[in-house]
Amino acid sequence: MHKNLRSFLDQLRQERDLVEITAPVDPKLELAEIHRRVIDEEGPALLFTNVKGSQFPVVTNLFGTIRRVHLAFGTRPEELMKKVVELTHTMLPPTPSALWKERKVLQDLLKVGLKTVSESQAPALAAKQMQVNLNELPVLTSWQEDGGPFFTLPLVYTEHPETGQHNLGMYRMQVYDACTTGMHWQIHKGGGFHHFEAEKRDQDLPVRMFLGGPPALIASAIAPVPEFLPELLLTSLIVGEKLPVVRPADGGYPIIAEAEFVLSGLVTAHERRLEGPFGDHYGYYSLAHDFPVFRIKSVHHRTDAIYPATIVGKPKQEDYYLGDFLQRLLSPAFPMAMPGVRDLWTYAETGFHPLAAAVVRESYKREALANAFRILGEGQLTLTKFLIVTDQSVDLGNFSSLFEAVMERFDPRTDLFIFNHTSMDTLDYTGRRLNHGSKAVLVGTGDPVRSLPSEYHGPDMNGVHDIAVYCRGALVLQTDAYEVNPDLPNILLKHYGEQLQDWCFLFLVDDIKAASDQTSFLWTAFTRFDPAYDIYAKAELVRHHSSYQCPIIIDARMKPGYPDELETLPEIKELVDTRWKEYFPSR
Repeated sequence: MHKNLRSFLDQLRQERDLVEITAPVDPKLELAEIHRRVIDEEGPALLFTNVKGSQFPVVTNLFGTIRRVHLAFGTRPEELMKKVVELTHTMLPPTPSALWKERKVLQDLLKVGLKTVSESQAPALAAKQMQVNLNELPVLTSWQEDGGPFFTLPLVYTEHPETGQHNLGMYRMQVYDACTTGMHWQIHKGGGFHHFEAEKRDQDLPVRMFLGGPPALIASAIAPVPEFLPELLLTSLIVGEKLPVVRPADGGYPIIAEAEFVLSGLVTAHERRLEGPFGDHYGYYSLAHDFPVFRIKSVHHRTDAIYPATIVGKPKQEDYYLGDFLQRLLSPAFPMAMPGVRDLWTYAETGFHPLAAAVVRESYKREALANAFRILGEGQLTLTKFLIVTDQSVDLGNFSSLFEAVMERFDPRTDLFIFNHTSMDTLDYTGRRLNHGSKAVLVGTGDPVRSLPSEYHGPDMNGVHDIAVYCRGALVLQTDAYEVNPDLPNILLKHYGEQLQDWCFLFLVDDIKAASDQTSFLWTAFTRFDPAYDIYAKAELVRHHSSYQCPIIIDARMKPGYPDELETLPEIKELVDTRWKEYFPSR
């Protein structure tokens, strides 16, 4: 597949899936609004060639459709991954006949790795800033309340201070000045682990940040792979050949030869600086907090470098399509790490961490719960907020079908577990404290134990203004705002609980439009509640276990203290409306 960004852009031009915008565009707010409108329409990739304040063009929306993701990566990586997993069963012990039969796969695997090239063979090192000046780069500001411009597609390379094991991750980097940025290392990220180890030794941590390179490099940086799996090798596997790198004479970290930009420097020990707020992929602003600081010592780039960027915001954005590809790519390997897990899915509509589901083995009673614990102990999955497990063969991507299958089978007295005082994703503010929150596990296995209602014929309820059926067994209720009626869940249970027992789940929302489709429902329902605070049901404590009754209410209303939902400034909307024909004169 594509060895660099240029190769991918050439293909997009041939496919007429890239539009060049030659009109002058401001990287502060204007460019982001153009991108958002195009991605909403599943439009083309965008190459802005006249960005105010910078000589470098900006490319966005590289992965904003299923088709472009397919063009970037093809089907070979998924097929190879499936075959590799099969080999773990058919090649042990290896025999001459088995080796010969699988020689094509083994030849492909021999192409996985790194290859060293000279500096003269590395386009990324063709030019160097005489003095570091990040202001020359067209770093974007996406939302009006953002703390400043930040790199949205940085590929941050670090190594463990003791083991040398590398990590390639994507972490928000706010530009503070000409040579300093923040480093938004969240609690579950590999680069953050390396920095933690360096600080224990009172050491600064060397960092290289790449922009561009093979599209596979971007995918690998965000892939939820186990810590022991090197992201650069995953990049090589996706590309289908060894990844060219420069090994610097000073013994520093390798340099991706085909990158567009290379920023090298140090994240200093014990230094923190206020970072944020920023609009993020949950669809809200993340608030300002202290994070580590990256001090940049050198900036190299191609002579005609292109600045790659993305825009974060409410689903669906580019991470939705990339996440779909990565889950399909990595899903065959899940049973290797977690033998009882047959299928696993995290939902991009929620920002991934708030909701996950799995099809698991249930070869003995309650094995599903053991598999749920295994999932919650694996890598980035440890930050899952709401986990649903079943032993039924269902399409996890179709949430309605999954939820109905689980509700038909779960026993509220024994199959809902809520764990308080756990870690939570840094970007999730429903937990009342940064990095702290709770989790819930919902189990639905075996034979059906109930029939689910599909139409609502229940009572009119005080405080409820509209009712919709999301799927069989689940209602969405538009209610009084939380500030007006914070105790509404308990009031509904007290006055209407007996009449609503046939409905397993009730979701309280601010706008009934949340029930209109899967994206709206999942985003609203699972990004606005913390299980320990916002799940309500009649219950009794039985041998230290909370035994619940239906209906179970999830309060997914906006609450005091939650960050604001992302909305475009009216004047930016008006500006883009006015200039739309300038951006796209032939459309």
